[in-house]
Amino acid sequence: MISRTRNVVRTMAAALAAAAAFTLAGPVGTASAIDHVTCDPDAGFLKIWSHNGSGRDSVDCYANRGKIDFGGWWVDQISTGNNDVKYYDANGDVVKIARWSNIKYSNVPKVDAIEIL
Repeated sequence: MISRTRNVVRTMAAALAAAAAFTLAGPVGTASAIDHVTCDPDAGFLKIWSHNGSGRDSVDCYANRGKIDFGGWWVDQISTGNNDVKYYDANGDVVKIARWSNIKYSNVPKVDAIEIL
């Protein structure tokens, strides 16, 4: 009887240790950071047309939730795709844009960071 009780206690301790290890490690493979991706018009990515102060133009696409530095580039146009987006401009303003929006700016904002919500 005592050896059976010991086996039950050992089994319960092992199960508790496994549960604790999984809780601390968390699920594997979840996207936790925004990714710079190749633009695909059918994918619903965030797409940003921009330029810097020295005349260089760029078109960039992003996927997955997260926040990334945008380096103070001037944003000419934003197409949010299937993403709710915030951008943080150089004046300290935070601007939220709903998914499926396409905005062309006549007075372009200088953006320090972008975030997919």
